[in-house]
Amino acid sequence: MEICTSVPEIRQAVAGFRAAGESVGLVTTMGALHEGHLTLMRTARADHDRVVATIFVNPTQFGEVADLAHYPSDDEADIALLRAEGIDALFLPRVETIYPPGDQTIVETTDLANRLHGKTRPGHFRGVATVVARLFNICQPDAAYFGEKDYQQLQVIRAMVRDLHFPIQIHGVPTVREADGLAMSSRNVRLSPEDRAAATVLSAALDAAEARAGQGGATVADLEAVIRTTIKAEPRATLRGLDITAADGLAPVTGPVDRRLAIMLSAEFGSVLLIDQREIDP
Repeated sequence: MEICTSVPEIRQAVAGFRAAGESVGLVTTMGALHEGHLTLMRTARADHDRVVATIFVNPTQFGEVADLAHYPSDDEADIALLRAEGIDALFLPRVETIYPPGDQTIVETTDLANRLHGKTRPGHFRGVATVVARLFNICQPDAAYFGEKDYQQLQVIRAMVRDLHFPIQIHGVPTVREADGLAMSSRNVRLSPEDRAAATVLSAALDAAEARAGQGGATVADLEAVIRTTIKAEPRATLRGLDITAADGLAPVTGPVDRRLAIMLSAEFGSVLLIDQREIDP
């Protein structure tokens, strides 16, 4: 595995793959790798000759300095995992490489970034779009792979790629979960044992909503009510965001459950904000 810390290095690595007529899949991460990340990489490997990964803890998508400071990081362990997966190249840049001195350019999907979870995380999706656009331009892959757990983020990236005419295919990969249903996240390691046990309420709430939808005659208000009731029953959980939208385009929905829906949740457990999602068919 080639480990590249500069833009010329990673571009040279990708150019070498291209010269050999090989296709390139990209997985962008912030490190603290887990099975969810590795699933993205395995999916990319199934589709492409070469897989490139990035590790970069992006400061512009954190709303609070403390949250950034506590984000887990272990480059040595991550590199070992990537080697074991047979990743072909790793881009491991410094902050000043991605955001050079005097930097003044941002990328923002002005509608998608500022509604739904964007209201509870101001500036978050602007930071995501900005860093992903830069990583796409630097690495220039054929396709990139993102987890569906960050559902709104996935839609933001798809809109950005469409609007800016990036020649890159975007693939969403289903959420990978622990045995008890908790969505895998690098933030899970920050949970206390009590909060870790409580955090399964997110998947339980989504299960309850899906079960209600399957009973027939359900409305969007019914799904919201069962989610709120389930989470309220867990005293360690503080619900921060609950959005139920059309799965395509995230348009607001009301009334009967008669189309494919996306449910997006965010809740705090202590000082740790977790998210989860589910697509539900009528």
